[in-house]
Amino acid sequence: RMKRPLAALVLACASQAQAAPQTLTLTCAVAYMPARSTWVREVELAWDGNTLTRVRIDGLTPHSFSVDADRIATAIDNERIQIDLTLAQWTSDFRGLASGQGRCDTVAPS
Repeated sequence: RMKRPLAALVLACASQAQAAPQTLTLTCAVAYMPARSTWVREVELAWDGNTLTRVRIDGLTPHSFSVDADRIATAIDNERIQIDLTLAQWTSDFRGLASGQGRCDTVAPS
């Protein structure tokens, strides 16, 4: 089965949304430096119509998030996070003290 880019899946979920919200779950394997450790992060995105209404990361809902074209930006526990849906990539930093980068894959659209 051929993989579609995440941005295409997001648009497909948004266009199919009716009254009930649509969700898309991603897993992102993020390599953190300088610790050289890898963590698998879970991201849940929810739409109501054509609007992204909720972002959850590892079960936590950030205070706020922003969407710029195909990129989502948010923060949790001093980690500034960007998820590029076109490149299917996670990038983050802890106020310049550490950074993370990794690939995101779709778990299950619902």
